[in-house]
Amino acid sequence: MKHCLVSLCVCLCGVIAVRASDFRICAFNLHHFGDSKSKKSNVMHTLTRIIARCDVCLLQEVRDTQGKAVPLLLSRLNRYDAQHDYKAVASERLGRSSSYQEQYVFVYRTDTATLTGQYQYPDDRPGDVDAFSREPFVVRFKAPKTDIKEFVLIPQHTTPTNTTKELDALYDVLEQVKTMWKTQNVMLLGDFNADCGYLAKKNRKKVRLITGKSLYWLIPEKTDTTVRLSTSCTYDRIVVHGERFARAIVPLSASPFNFQLEYRLTEEQALEVSDHYPVEVLLKDNAYNVSFNAATSMSLYLFLLSHFFF
Repeated sequence: MKHCLVSLCVCLCGVIAVRASDFRICAFNLHHFGDSKSKKSNVMHTLTRIIARCDVCLLQEVRDTQGKAVPLLLSRLNRYDAQHDYKAVASERLGRSSSYQEQYVFVYRTDTATLTGQYQYPDDRPGDVDAFSREPFVVRFKAPKTDIKEFVLIPQHTTPTNTTKELDALYDVLEQVKTMWKTQNVMLLGDFNADCGYLAKKNRKKVRLITGKSLYWLIPEKTDTTVRLSTSCTYDRIVVHGERFARAIVPLSASPFNFQLEYRLTEEQALEVSDHYPVEVLLKDNAYNVSFNAATSMSLYLFLLSHFFF
């Protein structure tokens, strides 16, 4: 499958080395994060440990109606990890119903990433007005120590009952952002609900974000991004646009982070934090090297092409 080929190809063409200097981008559905959850010390401690692993972390299902939960989380982050300074940028409250709204929040380390732009997609495309329940809040970052240098992030938490339409509409957002900011370096990420009953296999051919050229889905199919033992679905995804960005990814680094296993939590304790695992990916830094020469890499690449596509 094309979406997994780049990661596999680069893996075989070089040495995988995950180092502290690699740049980590994460996306985490916090499951109704607001005033109530922020008052649970054990939950906040776990959230802090998870988010502190990331240079940039997209938070979803933020329902901070009092405006206190996110500042409290930032305060805890900055106390917990004094080696870095954390800030956040947030969308407006989004949702068709006034009784249920969410925010997208990006938490980032100011010493490794600089916010250079933000854009609330207006969702007013002619012929497809109000395609999204929670329209994307797009951000642009500079990360000079990474191989890619600068990139755009498009977040999306789809509505489960409208997943196919919203994923397809993300392609329009991608095209607009590429033109507006004159960049090809775009990553789309979040809880896409892109599996199980919400995205039927027969509908995937209708989704341009899946069928479009130069789009690489980095979280492998059949990867469980859910906490509950009773479910196994690849809801949460990371997609990169363009070969340049795909080559800037550390091979096979895109995966869910099983915080339940890592922090030795029971299922009940983990579900207090979220019913999703965060998904993450590493960007190569300036010093990242591969051990194979160009000729060997090309031979392996052509070999893989022949076996995956023909």
